[in-house]
Amino acid sequence: MSSHQPWYHGNITRSTAEDLLSKAAKDGSFLLRDSESIQGAYALCVLYQNCVYTYRILPNEEKKLSVQASDGVPIRFFTVLSDLVEAYYKENMGLVTHLQYPVQKEEEPEEEPEAVSVPPLPPRNVPANENRDGHSDLGRALEPARPCILDTYYQRLQHVDMSHLCEDHQKAIQDYFCSAVGSDADQVQNGNPTLPNLKKLITTICKNLNSEISHTLPTLEAIQKLVDQPQSPGGGRLRGQLSVDSSQSVAFRLEQLTKLIYSIEDKTKNAVFDSVGYEGGHRKSIIPPVTFEVKTDSLSISNKMFLKVDVEGGKVYFKKSKDGPEEKYFVHNKILQLVKSQKIHPKLVIVVETDREKTQRKEFVFNDSKKREGFCQLLQQMKNKHSGKPEPDMITIFVGTWNMGNASPSQNISSWFQSKGQGKTRDDTANQIPHDIYVIGTQEDPLGEKEWIDILRGALRDITNISFKLIATQTLWNIRIVVLAKPEHENRISHIFSDSVKTGIANALGNKGAVGVSFMFNGTSFGFVNSHLTSGSEKKIRRNQNYVSILRFLNLGDKKVNPFDITHRFTHLFWLGDLNYRVELPTTEAESIVLKIKQQQYQELLSRDQLSIEKNQGNIFLDYEEEEITFPPTYRFERDTREKYAYTKAKATGTKYNLPSWCDRVLRKSYPMVHVACHSYGCTTDIMTSDHSPVFATFDVGVSSQFVSKHDPTKESQGAIKFMNCVATLQTKSKTKFFIEYHSSCLEKFVKGPDGENQDCKDGCIRVRFGTQVELTPIISDPEYLLDQHILISIKSADCDESYGETCVALRSAEIAYTEFDVKLTHHGECTGTLTGGIQLRTSEGKQTEKLYDFIKVGDDSGASKSKSGDHCKGSMVLPADINNPSYMGYKVSSMSSRAGHGAKNGGPGNISPKKSGIDHSVCSPPAKASSPLSEDGQPPEMFDNPLYGSMGKSQSSKDQENPRKAHLTPPEIFAFPKPPDTDNDRPPPVPTPRNRSYTCSDSKPSSPASTTTASIGSNNSLQPQSYSKKPVVPSRSDAGMMAAGKPPLPMKFRPGQPDSQPQPQPQPKPRDYRDTAELPSKIRLPTRLVQPLPKDGHHETPQLSKMGRQLK
Repeated sequence: MSSHQPWYHGNITRSTAEDLLSKAAKDGSFLLRDSESIQGAYALCVLYQNCVYTYRILPNEEKKLSVQASDGVPIRFFTVLSDLVEAYYKENMGLVTHLQYPVQKEEEPEEEPEAVSVPPLPPRNVPANENRDGHSDLGRALEPARPCILDTYYQRLQHVDMSHLCEDHQKAIQDYFCSAVGSDADQVQNGNPTLPNLKKLITTICKNLNSEISHTLPTLEAIQKLVDQPQSPGGGRLRGQLSVDSSQSVAFRLEQLTKLIYSIEDKTKNAVFDSVGYEGGHRKSIIPPVTFEVKTDSLSISNKMFLKVDVEGGKVYFKKSKDGPEEKYFVHNKILQLVKSQKIHPKLVIVVETDREKTQRKEFVFNDSKKREGFCQLLQQMKNKHSGKPEPDMITIFVGTWNMGNASPSQNISSWFQSKGQGKTRDDTANQIPHDIYVIGTQEDPLGEKEWIDILRGALRDITNISFKLIATQTLWNIRIVVLAKPEHENRISHIFSDSVKTGIANALGNKGAVGVSFMFNGTSFGFVNSHLTSGSEKKIRRNQNYVSILRFLNLGDKKVNPFDITHRFTHLFWLGDLNYRVELPTTEAESIVLKIKQQQYQELLSRDQLSIEKNQGNIFLDYEEEEITFPPTYRFERDTREKYAYTKAKATGTKYNLPSWCDRVLRKSYPMVHVACHSYGCTTDIMTSDHSPVFATFDVGVSSQFVSKHDPTKESQGAIKFMNCVATLQTKSKTKFFIEYHSSCLEKFVKGPDGENQDCKDGCIRVRFGTQVELTPIISDPEYLLDQHILISIKSADCDESYGETCVALRSAEIAYTEFDVKLTHHGECTGTLTGGIQLRTSEGKQTEKLYDFIKVGDDSGASKSKSGDHCKGSMVLPADINNPSYMGYKVSSMSSRAGHGAKNGGPGNISPKKSGIDHSVCSPPAKASSPLSEDGQPPEMFDNPLYGSMGKSQSSKDQENPRKAHLTPPEIFAFPKPPDTDNDRPPPVPTPRNRSYTCSDSKPSSPASTTTASIGSNNSLQPQSYSKKPVVPSRSDAGMMAAGKPPLPMKFRPGQPDSQPQPQPQPKPRDYRDTAELPSKIRLPTRLVQPLPKDGHHETPQLSKMGRQLK
C-alpha cells in the first residue's frame, strides 16, 4: 500500500531526500523512504528550521511499525504506514515538529525508462494523440507496447522447448505470455505497477517451493539462534517476515533464505576456528616460492638469471635457468641490504655476506620496476618473518576508500585489496603477502554494518587465508570506516576510540561529514579519518570549511593531548574518503578532458585539481603528504563500465556537469623522522557497480614497542630534554602574555614553561622570546626508547589559556648534540606562525637495536658506476656512496658507530619537517647528511668521519655555503663530558668532516666541494695530503689520525694489536645486517692503521670538536 502514497519515495538516498526537503523549504515538510541500514525498516524525514530530522520506523516481531521519537513519549504501534503518518499529523507526538506538508517524488523523465523491465519502443511508435492527462511518462511509454509485447513473447514461445515441464506449468506460462501480460501492461498504464498476473504465475509455479521454504526456514532459524553469540535479536524479526508471512514474494523469501544460510555458515566457521585457535592458516606456508627473471652483467656481457624467493624457508636461490639446480642460495641473515637504483628503476643491488665475512654487491635488472618492487616486498616479508623479534618494528597498512554510490558491491572485490588496477599498483608476485592492518572507508554505503564487515572479512579470507579480527568500526549515516587486523596483533592494539562529525546542512546532517578511528599499536599511535565532503565543483570553499570542522570536533586519541587537534595527536594520521575536490576547468572542456584521460595526460589536469591548489596555498591539509597520482580520475563513470565518463546529468533546473575528477583520495601526516613508505596508490578497474572507482594505498610504517627499561626503576632518571633560546613568531595582534606547554608520552605529565617576552613585529605579527631554559625529565632515559619519542609544543595565551599554535619536535634530531629547529605553528588547520629554538638530549647508556625497515632503501647511482658487483674488498670506498642506509640518516641507532648519522642529518633548522619521514628520496639523499653544520660548530660527527661512509657527502658545496650563516650558533655546553686524551700531540687539529668525506669518496677536486669551508680554514688547507685526494682508497696518516681523534673505534676484532683491556664505547654483537656489516670491507684494509681507542663516554668528542669549530671561525 505504501507504494501508492505520495509521500513514500522508496529506495532513494539520504542526500536526495534532504535535497527534496530543502527545496520544499517549509517547516513540517516530510517524506518517507527505505532505511539504508536496516532492511524492512523505513526513515521518516522531517524539515524544521532548514534542518532535516530523521526518525527510524522499525517493525517489531509482529510486523507492527513504531517511530523512534523523543524519550518520554509513549510508543505507538501501527499496522500500515498510512495510519502511522496520519497519526503524526497531530502535535506533541515526540517529533521536532508535527507533519504538515508531504513532499512528492521528483520526476526525472530521462531516468524513468531504465526502471521498466521491457525496453521502451522507439519514439516514432508513440502516437501523439495518446498522451493523456494524469498518466506518467512510464504509462505513456508502455501504452503502445502491449501488442508488441504479446507478439514478441508469442514468437519466443515458439522457440522454447518446454516438453520437459509438467502440463500445469506449460499451460500457466502460455496463458500469461499470450494474454495476461497485456492485462498487466494495462494496469501499469492505469497506475498499478505491481504486475498481479505475473505474481499469480510465479505463485503457481513456486507453490511447492513456497511450501518447502515454510517448512525449512524455522529449522534454519533455530540453527541460527544456536550459533549466534549472543542470540541475535534479528532472528525473530526475520522469522516474522518469512515464516509467518508467506504472502511475501518468492524472490524476496529466497534472497532472505540464501542470506540466512550464508550467515549460518560464516558464524559456524568462525566459532569452530576460534574454538581450536585456528587463525586462517597464516602460520602455515601461505606464501609460495616465487621466481623472478633478471639480467646481470658479467664482463660487459648481459646474462639471464633467475632468482627464486622462498619466504617460508628464508632463502633466495640464484639459478642460471628456471628449472635449474638450487645449489647456490643465501639464507635470510646473510642478505644484508637491498639497494634500489634511482636512475634505472628496474635495477636492484643485493648486498650479501659471503662465507669469509666479506660483503658482495650483486646487481640485477628486473623486467620492470613493478617486478623489482614485488621482489623487495617478498624479501622484506622474509626478513620480518625470520627476524626472531618478539615485537615488530614495522607493519604494513592497507588504506582503501570507495564511494559505493548506494549500490551493493559486486561479488568479487579482491582486486581492491590486492592493489590491482591503474596507477602505482602491486605486482602479482606480492599478491600473497597479507597486510597487518586493513582500513576501509566507504561513502554512500547502502549495506548494514554487519553485512559489510562480513563481506570484507570474507574477501580477505579468500585472498590471504586469514580470518581477520574486527578492531573497530564507526558509521555516520552512510559514511563508514572499518579497521581489521591480523589475529596475532589483536593484543598489541589498545586504547581504541571512534567518533563522527556531521558537516551537512547547518552541520546538523550526517549525509556529509567524517568518521574516525584511533588506537595504539604497542607504543605507536594511529589515527584514521574517512570523510565525505560537500559535492559540487563550485563548492570548494564549503569543502574547506568541512575540513576545518572535522579537525576541530573529531574527538579521537589520547584525551591528555586535548589542546591539540587530530593533526598532532597521532604518530601516523591517514585521511581518506570522497573529498569531492574537482578539476577546475570550464564545462566546455569536458570532451577535451576525456581525451586527455584516454591519452593518460594527467599532469595538465592535476595542475587544475582543486585539492592540490588549495593545499599548496595552505588552506587545507597543511604538511600532509600524498603519493604521486598516476591513475585516471575516479569520478564520474557510467555504472557497469569504466570506459565512459558520465559528466552530464539532466536536472529539472538544467544540465549539471560533473567533470571527471580525482574525488577519492588518501593523504597522510606523520610525526617528523619516523619511517613511512608508500608502495601503492591507485584505483581498480573491474569494480563498476558505482560511479566511483575504489582507491587503494599501501604503506610500510615504523612502530615502536612497549618499552621496559633495564635500569633500576627506583633510581632517578638519568635522561634530560632541554629546550632553550625559543622564539615564537605569531600571526596575531593580541597583547597577551604567552607561555609554552610541552606534552609527550615520555613525560609523566605536561610541563608549563615560564611566560615569554613579547616583542612587536611588523605585518601584524608578534615575536615572543622565551629566554628561560626548560628542562624536561623523561620517565625512561634509555636511548632505544627516548629517541623514538616526540615532544608536542603548544603556544598558549596566559590570560585565556587558548592555543595560538601547535607543533611537534622529534627527540631523534638531538641524538648527538645540541640541535636547532625551525618549525611551523598551526592551529585548527591554519598556519599561525613559526617557532625556532634549540634542543639537547641526554640519555642513559645503551643502544638501539636494528630496525627491519632499514633493510630496503634507495641508493645513490653516482657511486654505482665506479665499481662492479663482486667482492668489495676491492672497492669498498665506493660502497657507502651507493648505499644510503636510512639508519645513518635519522632512522635508527644500532651501535655507537652509527649514532652520529642522526645528529648529522638533522642538525639543520628544517629537521623537524614532516617530509623527513619515511624513505623519501629527498630525505635519504647524501647531501642532507653531509651539509649538517653540527660538525663545523663543534659537535661530534663520529661515523661520517669514517672513510667507509665518507662518500655520503658528495654533493656538499651548495650546503656548505649556508655554514657562515649558522657559524654564530655555538652550541652551549649544557652537559659536561670528560675530555678525551690527545692521540697525537704533534699533529695540528684535524680537517673538518665535510672535507674528509669529499676527499675520500669523491672524484671532484679537493677545493671545489667545500669552498666555503676552505676559506674559513685558511692555511689549514695544507693539512690535507695531496696523495690522499688523488687516491681515496688508500688510507693515509691523516685519515688514521682523524679516526683516532673524532670517530668511534672499530670493533676490537677489527683492530689487531690493540690490548684487550682497552675500554670500548659499546659491546658489539655479531653483525646480523648491513648496518653492522657495512664495516666488513675494511677487514683487509684497516688493519694497516693503528687506531687508538676512545673513552667509554658516548659524548667524549664534544670538547675536542668544539675546539675545531672555533678554528673554523
